[in-house]
Amino acid sequence: MLGIKEIEQIIPHRHPFLLVDRIEELEPGVRATGYKAVSFDEYYFRGHFPGEPVMPGVLQIEALAQVGAVAILSLEENKGKTAYFGAINSAKFKRKVVPGDVLKLEVEIIKRKGPIGVGKAVASVDGQAAVIAELTFAIG
Repeated sequence: MLGIKEIEQIIPHRHPFLLVDRIEELEPGVRATGYKAVSFDEYYFRGHFPGEPVMPGVLQIEALAQVGAVAILSLEENKGKTAYFGAINSAKFKRKVVPGDVLKLEVEIIKRKGPIGVGKAVASVDGQAAVIAELTFAIG
């Protein structure tokens, strides 16, 4: 299991934009599973939405991308590099993510060619899909 300190050694994100609390499964270059405990104190809940806090979908996608980045940047040849978004395809939002939820973030790298890759990404709460997407990244 990787905690925040270990995650920060792999990807460049930092508080308040580090959206992964821990990585529980990791196969470098293949897949990773992480978790984000969604707290009422998250900075974005002040304005999204007052009286009905909902984690923005773009931040759910970003959390998935960070888990995918841990998977691909854990490869020896990618250490010290950055994974950038190339595309977000087929994103579907299935349920709201609210304070108190624990977001399970699963990314499987399904294609790689040179510095470009694609990950199949699923975020879920209590076994129920919150968002599914295909994320394209470029290693730089």
